[in-house]
Amino acid sequence: MEASLYLLIPLSVVLVFVIGGLFWWSLRNGQYDDLEGPAYRLLLDDRDELPRDAEAPESKDEEAAKERER
Repeated sequence: MEASLYLLIPLSVVLVFVIGGLFWWSLRNGQYDDLEGPAYRLLLDDRDELPRDAEAPESKDEEAAKERER
């Protein structure tokens, strides 16, 4: 029982320092700068697709111009 404490206590201290170092690194690299931005980007998704039968207005104008040339 005592022998395991000699191993577990230093191991836990090393683990605390590793976790603290990773947390410090994440603070220094801006991981927590914008906490609300990803939530708003999720709600404001701009990837709306057009229906399959609808075409872009530019292509309709080009087709009309081609028909007038004929």
